Amino acid sequence: MIESCAFGTMTIDGQDYTSDLMIFPDGRVKDNWWRPFGHRLALEDMAPLIVAAPGVIVAGMGIYGRMHTVPDLEALLADKGIDLVTDRTEAAVRIFNDLRRQRGDVGGCFHLTC
Repeated sequence: MIESCAFGTMTIDGQDYTSDLMIFPDGRVKDNWWRPFGHRLALEDMAPLIVAAPGVIVAGMGIYGRMHTVPDLEALLADKGIDLVTDRTEAAVRIFNDLRRQRGDVGGCFHLTC
């Protein structure tokens, strides 16, 4: 579970992270998540997470919501049986934690700054 989130930092299970990250359905965390086009979220940016076959991916789009999805991302994920939920990172953290309490197939990717 994500314990806290603020600009540039997130605490998960007692561990502090200061870079963008992915959380896999099994609880593993991959930090230093980097996207080639920065504030654009595309299918290839989430490839390792997609391989883990979550039923839903929650994407934190930045504290100010400056990251955006490519136009067809939701449809591409739906074709793979994955729902996508996006929101500003702080709201996405709440959504992620709520979904994790309800089901075990939730993954997340979070932009921690802008």
